[in-house]
Amino acid sequence: MQENLKRLFQQVLEKSTNEELEVLNHVLEGLNHQDRTFINRLLHMEHKQTSEGIEVKIPLNPMVNNPLNILHGGITAAVIDSAMGTLVHQSLPDRKAAVTTQLNIHYIAQGIGDFITCHAKIDHFGSKTLLASADVFRSDGQKIAQATGSFFIIEKK
Repeated sequence: MQENLKRLFQQVLEKSTNEELEVLNHVLEGLNHQDRTFINRLLHMEHKQTSEGIEVKIPLNPMVNNPLNILHGGITAAVIDSAMGTLVHQSLPDRKAAVTTQLNIHYIAQGIGDFITCHAKIDHFGSKTLLASADVFRSDGQKIAQATGSFFIIEKK
């Protein structure tokens, strides 16, 4: 496996544009953070507790852009789901977990700038389900998305 990776890495280094090398650098830097999930590491997610819930921030770079050179909607969705999911899991007892059952996102403006920040909060905490909401802002303060999500509470195995 290591030999194959070395060969692929060398090919990428020899053939890549500066933008592709920037993306590779971003990915490798993220992989160095062993204390996070792969998606958190890949996107360089920073989590911060707030008085209302949680804030998740990611830097914007070519890796997260769509062909129009703006933030890909799927990346926005992943950040929203991660923020809500993290908050939900932190709110549950150790023997419980939760899975997303529905995620609704309204995209409002282009994701451009230096970073985006997602603010998530729990709106309803039931015995079997949770409802959460989130707003996503770009670095200039413009709201780019708002979302709601529902989560089903399950027993951990």
